[in-house]
Amino acid sequence: MAEAAEMADAAGGTFSAYRSRVLGERDRLLAALDNARESQDDALRGMLRENADTEFGKAHGFSRCGGVDEYRAAVPIADYASLAPWIESAAAGRRHVLSADPAVVFFKSSGSTGDSKQIPITRQFMRTSFFPFYYAAWANFVEHFPEAVHRADATLNLKHDPAPAVGTTRSGQPHLGASQVDFGQAFGEPLAAEPGSRAPWSTLPDFVDPADHLQRGYVRLRAAIEHDVRCVIGINPAMVAAVPHQLVQWWPRLVKDLHDGTVDGHPGGIPDPGRARLLERSAERAGGLLPTHVWPRMQLLFCWTTGLASLYLPRLREAFGPRVTALPAPVAASEGFVAVALDRHLTAGSPAITGGLLEFVDADEDLRPDSATQLFHELETGREYHAVISHVGGLYRYALGDVVRVVDRVGDIPRVEYAGRRTLSDAVGERLREAHVVTALRTALTSTGLEVRNATCRVVGAPATRPGGDPAGAGPAQGAVRPRYAFALEPFLPWSDRETAALGRAVDAALSAAAPGYRSARGTGRLDAPEIHRVAPDAFARDWQHRVAAGTRPAQVKDRVFQHDDAAWQRLLGS
Repeated sequence: MAEAAEMADAAGGTFSAYRSRVLGERDRLLAALDNARESQDDALRGMLRENADTEFGKAHGFSRCGGVDEYRAAVPIADYASLAPWIESAAAGRRHVLSADPAVVFFKSSGSTGDSKQIPITRQFMRTSFFPFYYAAWANFVEHFPEAVHRADATLNLKHDPAPAVGTTRSGQPHLGASQVDFGQAFGEPLAAEPGSRAPWSTLPDFVDPADHLQRGYVRLRAAIEHDVRCVIGINPAMVAAVPHQLVQWWPRLVKDLHDGTVDGHPGGIPDPGRARLLERSAERAGGLLPTHVWPRMQLLFCWTTGLASLYLPRLREAFGPRVTALPAPVAASEGFVAVALDRHLTAGSPAITGGLLEFVDADEDLRPDSATQLFHELETGREYHAVISHVGGLYRYALGDVVRVVDRVGDIPRVEYAGRRTLSDAVGERLREAHVVTALRTALTSTGLEVRNATCRVVGAPATRPGGDPAGAGPAQGAVRPRYAFALEPFLPWSDRETAALGRAVDAALSAAAPGYRSARGTGRLDAPEIHRVAPDAFARDWQHRVAAGTRPAQVKDRVFQHDDAAWQRLLGS
């Protein structure tokens, strides 16, 4: 395609400037780590100075805060609900509410409840707290995998999904996902275009229904199979895991389109019967197309590599090719960055110390407005913490809802990875966090030699109560049904009943070792032993596709450690 060649040439022409910017930001962050405490102090002072005259700054005495101790005393830890009145006022058009710099756009982010947040995004925030880490996150690409970014069509960026229609706040300001914002147009950063965001398939044909996310995904895959793709970007690993399933499901349709030179049956391509026959033979031999058949020179996957993905990513990576590397996306959310990988560590990154103040609370403690926090240099290797961020864009002591784990230290600087959401499952006092469940599953699978394609769990049964409604303490009331954890696991290869029973015992033991509350609940009879459900092959991929077909943007359909959706649970179990 002439258009594709022109785009590739354009990408090559800007690669030198892009490489310089990306590596320059990475090197500046590395230099800042040499004076990390000073960098944190500077970030806090700058934030307080810039926003002292805002409504929030005046209400909390920013001008009187000489350092972190005064700041912590003046401002309580907050979640989105706590800050929502301030945010909604800003979204309605009121100036100088949270930040002196007005919001240019409001990022849309879905919380654990699925409610859409409005995250105010200012130019100052982007300049000081977003772009330095955003660019640095691509440093491993340009330094170690330049083929993935040198051409516009070398990366299949699944998270890049320009909004067909831009939502707005009450005052008419754009309200859309971070992956849907054109940073060049909105913030004057033309180099901020992500790898793959200028690929030939970044603009879809007119016949594609903007509301049909599955059709949009198909048309992008159809275009990408004509190109030498070297990298897949998902950030959300469930999006990457969906690709092999879609290739298997759609391969007859894809091969026909490729053979005929059509796009979903419409004119728009060049017929390639030879490659169509080659892919058809590969699909017939393997029982369906694999990514490695379509893109034999694939090099890189870029997504979160921890959480549930850590259980299935090794096998998923093999489907993309024998020499494929998986690198971790930043520990970040729409609200801001916590850490970014500045080297090729497989899971963890260095703290985002220049972007704002980072605070941490022991993950086993309830997060309260007055919780005592630790600074980055006080963190202990092997421990897990709630992440709390403050930055110039108007989020102050904001609890992200994420738990991070300190994996090691580089010099005096801790390196952290994403451990899970802070959501507690607490039917009878077991206080299970996502990280407990993932750790227990990994331990149990390793000890039994079994592998999964994905996993989720939920509490089944009702907590036992005694007369008068008091929760059972030492054991269940006579005749009561004790609750237990049910796990829906998709085996990589079939398991026998004996192996499944052994895995159930191993999960029980590993949960008891990981979570004192669970151990107590099992010991006192408040919880029964867990049960294991082996689900059908591709059950999780089919459920992912069901949710996308129902209208949820693919980037928002994520793995769920705790499955609270009754319909999704029944779909997984095949009921």
